[in-house]
Amino acid sequence: MADHDWLVDRFEAHRAHLRAVAYRMLGSQGEADDAVQEAWFRLNRSDTTDIENLGGWLTTVVSRVSLDMLRSRAARREEPAGGTLPDHLESTTSGSDPEQEAMLADTVGSALLVVLDTLSPAERLAFVLHDMFAVPFDEIGTIVGRSSNAAKQLASRARQKVQGKGPMSDADPARQREVVDAFLAASRSGDFDALVALLDPHIVLVADSAAVGMGSPEEVRGAAAVAGTFSGRALAAQAALIDGAVGAVWAVGGRPKVAWDFTISDGKVVHIDMLAADDSLDDLDLTILED
Repeated sequence: MADHDWLVDRFEAHRAHLRAVAYRMLGSQGEADDAVQEAWFRLNRSDTTDIENLGGWLTTVVSRVSLDMLRSRAARREEPAGGTLPDHLESTTSGSDPEQEAMLADTVGSALLVVLDTLSPAERLAFVLHDMFAVPFDEIGTIVGRSSNAAKQLASRARQKVQGKGPMSDADPARQREVVDAFLAASRSGDFDALVALLDPHIVLVADSAAVGMGSPEEVRGAAAVAGTFSGRALAAQAALIDGAVGAVWAVGGRPKVAWDFTISDGKVVHIDMLAADDSLDDLDLTILED
């Protein structure tokens, strides 16, 4: 019982921080509380003897739980529960709960929450953890199943969107599917001009280390260069739902070998992450779409 009480005390010492992380990830106080509660369940079931940094361990767990919730929400295309900022976080009075005051002191405004809701789940996690909580990119990469460099790219894209300098992703899955289907058709037929027409002039393709090991360049910039990379290829690629957005995947025997995570804005592909590392693919919420 004494060990359990000690664990409860340690967890409670981190609760306000964990709620803050989950709230910024999810934009919903109720969902944030659910994520924190799930973190407690997992901690209570875990062997804590090898946990050197409990705060970091709990932050990672809450982040992963929140990421799963964001992916599920994106797949259903639903709005966050309680998407507006709760009244008690908009204002406070003398004598209010200390935990609520702590959240208020470091909270985000309603306008920023609206912008965060336009980010992909992985972009939102990378931006929140790095820019708001100074979590290193190598730790963020582990959570989202990508390299440290890819995590940095996610945060950079999210930061540009938050600052109004980057393109917002098309939210309509049907429109995303049209663009991806057209992209794959042009790629298979080697229609270079059609590919270029589907790509933003400043598109960036970023490949993880496993994809580089398979022969892909680490980074390709510009519509013509990216079109040249795909023209006449992607013969076995299929459209897929990746973390709630439409992308493409090459699968063998039903198991994904390479995934292309597309960012689509105004009917143009503006960014592609090429993922081939097993741990990255395993961490994706991925469903192959029927033709």
